[in-house]
Amino acid sequence: MANVNEVKEPLTYKEAKQHSKWLLAIEKEIQALELNNTWEIVDLPPGHKPIAYKWVYKIKSKPDGSIDKYKARLVVKGYNQIEDLDYFDSFSLVAKLVTVRLVLAIATSKGWLLHQMNINNAFFHDFLNEEIYMSLPEGYR
Repeated sequence: MANVNEVKEPLTYKEAKQHSKWLLAIEKEIQALELNNTWEIVDLPPGHKPIAYKWVYKIKSKPDGSIDKYKARLVVKGYNQIEDLDYFDSFSLVAKLVTVRLVLAIATSKGWLLHQMNINNAFFHDFLNEEIYMSLPEGYR
């Protein structure tokens, strides 16, 4: 059984496509994007520039250090956008650490049981007010 420290995370799509497990992770990410209607394939309108993207690869480990799964994420390089031209506001609905600590403190003081869960593709569940364009990612059929 392979250990997380024995496997190198690829830095580029060219590196990732050399290994079947990374290709499966890429395909799973593309399927999730499509399932959540993340994009619509259109021609780039005149005067618009597509936002660059990057594949990010991570190995998720089990508590014993063995490999749990290979994860590929497609991210856009939004730092190239210009505020008030390409977008009007930017935020992510993520709890701050102080909020999590407060919930834990209250639950402990009340003797409540807490349960942890993971929501796959949690950030796909919102819509943009602006239209943004990106090139089709490497690995897309």
